[in-house]
Amino acid sequence: MRYEYQVVAAPKKGEKLRGAKTPSDRYAAALATIMNQMGRDGWEYVRSDALPSEERSGWTKRTMVYHHVLVFRRAVAETAPAPIATMPEGVTPVVGPARVV
Repeated sequence: MRYEYQVVAAPKKGEKLRGAKTPSDRYAAALATIMNQMGRDGWEYVRSDALPSEERSGWTKRTMVYHHVLVFRRAVAETAPAPIATMPEGVTPVVGPARVV
């Protein structure tokens, strides 16, 4: 089975939601919103990662920053390879100039 992948940035802060009083509850609500949107489109949650990225900091300095991402996947319909056309035995192909129809 083949898959295609979608990588989405994890939320940086929570969203206001009735009943979500703590920052942890708000963050969980923001995360659930993203995961439910992706799930409606057929994407399956795989994992979350923190990936390093070297970025500029000022004119000459570079710093390492970690980006948190969510990885989703969904199955891709596999297509069968096209059959190879063969010439019947005893028939020779005729090659000629191309014609515009």
